[in-house]
Amino acid sequence: QVQLVESGGGLVQPGGSLRLSCAAGGSIFSIYTMAWYRQAPGKQRELVASITKGSNKNYSDSVKGRFTISRDNAKNTVYLQMNSLKPEDTAVYYCNADRITYYSGSVLSEMYNYWGQGTQVTVSS
Repeated sequence: QVQLVESGGGLVQPGGSLRLSCAAGGSIFSIYTMAWYRQAPGKQRELVASITKGSNKNYSDSVKGRFTISRDNAKNTVYLQMNSLKPEDTAVYYCNADRITYYSGSVLSEMYNYWGQGTQVTVSS
């Protein structure tokens, strides 16, 4: 009923930039919070940035000033612009959508804490 499809990952040199996209598909009415998390090998998954439907944003200290999160509510899509990338940004990046209101037939339902499949970001020279 709901899918999160991420794109934009890849290999980039230190100091470079990448833009991640995550499009939510399905019979979606609205999504309250969309976020990006990342998980490096041997480490726990951590929040990178989040944005509410009203555009309230939150960033981890490690990416403040370098990454920018944005969203297009009409397209149910969230973006992460990553600049000045560092080797320590290397990780699998996951899109997360929380409090999704969607149509199940003609009935509005809600689901919470939904994840995308992840996209690899590698920062290396």
